[in-house]
Amino acid sequence: MKTFSLSLIVLLLPLMVLILLVRNLNAADKRGARPGFVVAISATPVLNTPAFRQMFSGAVKLDPCKGVRPIEFVALPGTLFAVYEKLEKDGVTVYRVATEDYPYSSQTGFFIDARFVREWKGGVLLQRKRHLPQLAEIQKRLLSALGKPYVWGGNVKDGVPLLRRYYPQGDPLAGVDCSGLLYEATDGFTTRNTSALITYGEPVQVAGLSVDAIAQKLKPLDLLVWDGHVMIVLDSDSIIQSTMGCGGGKSGVTMTPVREALRHLVQTRRPADRFPEGKAGKKAFVVRRWFSAGPAGAQSR
Repeated sequence: MKTFSLSLIVLLLPLMVLILLVRNLNAADKRGARPGFVVAISATPVLNTPAFRQMFSGAVKLDPCKGVRPIEFVALPGTLFAVYEKLEKDGVTVYRVATEDYPYSSQTGFFIDARFVREWKGGVLLQRKRHLPQLAEIQKRLLSALGKPYVWGGNVKDGVPLLRRYYPQGDPLAGVDCSGLLYEATDGFTTRNTSALITYGEPVQVAGLSVDAIAQKLKPLDLLVWDGHVMIVLDSDSIIQSTMGCGGGKSGVTMTPVREALRHLVQTRRPADRFPEGKAGKKAFVVRRWFSAGPAGAQSR
């Protein structure tokens, strides 16, 4: 029964997504918006402001520590967007959009540069194909990001090629944030924000355990996560993460021995089996297991 239900959900998911996108477009059309669909032809920055020319002029430093954070994430090639509105901002054509790849609310809306996408010409609407790489490949990709800088909203460690073409004076977004490190390594298979990662996969029971006891339970690609940051178990020896480095701490993608990372973590946060709501969440972390290597290879859980 459980297998049947899961299979049914997988079959119906594309239809559910399409219904949601069409519903949003219909609502936008009633406000006089220009409905339509577009597809990313390249890595595509999604901003919470339409001011692309200003943000990538080179005059604005995209500083995560000081709160200049216009980047939400970088959509991967093939990402399908529903278009709510077409705007002209500082000589740049901008679309206000929604996408299944970033199903989060926004007070300002989400925006893309129209040059990064192509118009959908009709036919069946297809979401970006998601394929989870094998464990060894994910680990290899995580390791390849070592030393890369922290970029708020970044998930393309080597930068966005079209940003270099259209905004040569601006930040090419060459780096990753904490969840962006995982997102790039898994080809965008995992959810993009820590607010979703705290319930991603299955819980590992760690409440009340010592550092050594927690370390013994960890498996590759387990997540030590709270609403605001995620640390990734690389293997039995190491944890990898991307940190802001505000206040003089380490910045960018670094690797730390498992027990050392845990000892540092439990100085400020307590292990929990379920991430608590409200103020209690500011002092807790959870361990989530979303990956397993079964007979058929890597599988999400």
